[in-house]
Amino acid sequence: MSLKGKLLLHGKTDVGLIRDHNEDAIGCDENIGLAVLADGMGGHRGGEMASAITVSTILENVTEKIKKLKPGETDEATGYSMESLAVHEAITLANKNVHDSSEANAQYRGMGTTVVVTLFYDNRFTVAHVGDSRLYRLRDNELEQITRDHSLMQELIDRGFYTPEQARNSLNKNLVTRAIGIDENVQIDIQEDIAMVNDIYLLCSDGVTDMIEDELIKTAILDNENNLEKAAEEIIRLANEHGGKDNISALLIKPIKSFPAKNSLFSRFFDIFS
Repeated sequence: MSLKGKLLLHGKTDVGLIRDHNEDAIGCDENIGLAVLADGMGGHRGGEMASAITVSTILENVTEKIKKLKPGETDEATGYSMESLAVHEAITLANKNVHDSSEANAQYRGMGTTVVVTLFYDNRFTVAHVGDSRLYRLRDNELEQITRDHSLMQELIDRGFYTPEQARNSLNKNLVTRAIGIDENVQIDIQEDIAMVNDIYLLCSDGVTDMIEDELIKTAILDNENNLEKAAEEIIRLANEHGGKDNISALLIKPIKSFPAKNSLFSRFFDIFS
């Protein structure tokens, strides 16, 4: 089922004020409700290569797999939707492709990237991520961080060594504990949740979250909730205004119509109890 006309998607990426090239990459497919954002790392433009490989691999792989799925089916072994498994497999393949490229090219040795992926289907969504690129959701004027950073700083916050406020000023806040392409295998976090009409979802790199606090992100989205292009531009403008020390990427999605899968048990249940 095509989601064209059911979702609005718009993304923008910017080099920032300090870096001389952009190691972020974004991509989306409105027809299948897919959005991908990656924030690369590595010398000699290795990060740029890693993020580009990751985004292209996931877009191509998920698009191909979705064509063969019946929306809303669940895998009995894992309890996840088949769409979630498709995203997981695509990220696993991206990890292999980046790692193999790193091993085969000395100039790209050690390159890697974070990634966050969202896929919408059957009035719900899957989010999968590795690293500290984030997914936020704005619902009923409240902004919620859906993903949890895979970073040293998040681990220290969890253990009580830092408060979130202290962490913002730490020199170690960008040390990730997971990344695509660094090892042969990668651990991927996956969540599934209900998607509501007029929710707004934001995928962003740490070039956004290191520069501006959540309250400013929320204001930028609320002030432009009917124009996602302007919302993305405002988020990037604010990040640059507050230092622009890294590449900056923002990708926004807004469901504007219901998109139930035909004959889906989940959607029938949702219609009854919503």
